[in-house]
Amino acid sequence: MIDTRLSGKVALITGANHGIGAATASALAAEGAAVLLTYKRLEPLNEPAYPDTYDRARAGTADEVVRRIREAGGTAEAFEADLADAEAPKRLFDLAEETFGPVEILVNNASGWLSDTFTPTERDGFGRPLRLVTAETHDRQFAVDARAAALLIAEFARRHLARGASWGRIIGLTSGGPDGFPTEVSYGAAKAAQENYTMSAAHELGRYGITANMVYPPVTDTGWVNDEVARAVAESAVLKEIAQPEDVAEVITFLASHQGRRVTGQIIRMY
Repeated sequence: MIDTRLSGKVALITGANHGIGAATASALAAEGAAVLLTYKRLEPLNEPAYPDTYDRARAGTADEVVRRIREAGGTAEAFEADLADAEAPKRLFDLAEETFGPVEILVNNASGWLSDTFTPTERDGFGRPLRLVTAETHDRQFAVDARAAALLIAEFARRHLARGASWGRIIGLTSGGPDGFPTEVSYGAAKAAQENYTMSAAHELGRYGITANMVYPPVTDTGWVNDEVARAVAESAVLKEIAQPEDVAEVITFLASHQGRRVTGQIIRMY
């Protein structure tokens, strides 16, 4: 049964063919929102340190997610887009408006993630391959995690103000933090940039009825968790267990809801 608390709202979710993005699309659709899922199919990593299911999920479309949403009575469409293309944000908003209407909920979930480092270390503590920081590793991650997120926020805000709207939600996903992200240095830096853009949006756009927040998930099993990672989490004094994408989607859905209307300019760290 579809809830109606977000009935009439339109959500744009990036990186929604699997993991947290897919779970968020399903959760928002279950609340009555019409959801446009965007994604980019990625080449398999073909690396023993990652489960085969992770490669399959990254390489797949969002068609199965859309099918499940529709079977549950929800409204969804999917569109493949490369967010490294600076023109993609405008096209996605155009498509959402043509399909469902103006976007009122933006979830910046997509990532250009890869592991890079300043050291000559070939593998991290979980056996996963590393590479040195290069222009390529920097540009890939900043193009998606920082620039695309900023352009999507800008397009969201421009259209919101142009139509005189008074309700909007911007929600991003982050990782790393101010102390850096060893062995994932460009990813952490790009996420830090997205955090800053989102906090600026919270300050600048609040007067127009837009909230803007970041969610910092715990270790979440989106397919990449191997035995070494699971063991480290089990031995952690804080985490104890690995989260599921649906756990993170619940927090995102709260921030998108009426109940989250007083929460803005926050980085919400989950455990």
